[in-house]
Amino acid sequence: MQQSTTGDTVTETNSEAIPHGLYEDVLALLTGTTLVALGLVLYTHAGLITGSSAGLALLIQYVTGYGFGAVFFVINLPFYYLAVKRMGWPFALRTFAAVALISVLSRLTPEWIGIAHVDPLYAAVAGGGLMGMGLLVLFRHRAGLGGFNILALYLQDNHGIRAGYFQLAVDLTILFISLFYLDWSKVALSVAGAAVLNLIIAINHRPGRYVGMS
Repeated sequence: MQQSTTGDTVTETNSEAIPHGLYEDVLALLTGTTLVALGLVLYTHAGLITGSSAGLALLIQYVTGYGFGAVFFVINLPFYYLAVKRMGWPFALRTFAAVALISVLSRLTPEWIGIAHVDPLYAAVAGGGLMGMGLLVLFRHRAGLGGFNILALYLQDNHGIRAGYFQLAVDLTILFISLFYLDWSKVALSVAGAAVLNLIIAINHRPGRYVGMS
């Protein structure tokens, strides 16, 4: 326990990380993946694209008609080797569970809620915000959504590169490729959504801001 003084006020801060319990990790997985799945539903209804492996899966869905869930699950398979090698089995297993939940929830959520109309601008901002918050929950419980998220977390933990900024660079690359397949206005709105998503992570997920661990 450490004490810090600001003016006449003395506050105490706990510098030790407090491990999450198993039930907290389970709740975090359910909460994070539910938020991400809802954001993806908004994106799908508006015809938008996002980044990382989820963006690739959406793009393949738009181009080929294959379901997002199955494509997303398959795309992430090669990245589990890096997850195990660099981040350890606990992280890899939690990430596998998160990817599996997203694959299922992205298929079931449209059956649970009906969206007759969604403005693309609202979908970009709200969907990006939902996915950013969902990823933040997962990151803070040592999980991710596979793909470049694994690489982003590894670079932040081992080389001090902000996960949000690295992810933004990857996302912009995928968004550029989508220009060849989607209307430019939808891609422009997707860029705004990617900025919202990654700024949430960059601002809230950095060393020293949160000391909980799994």
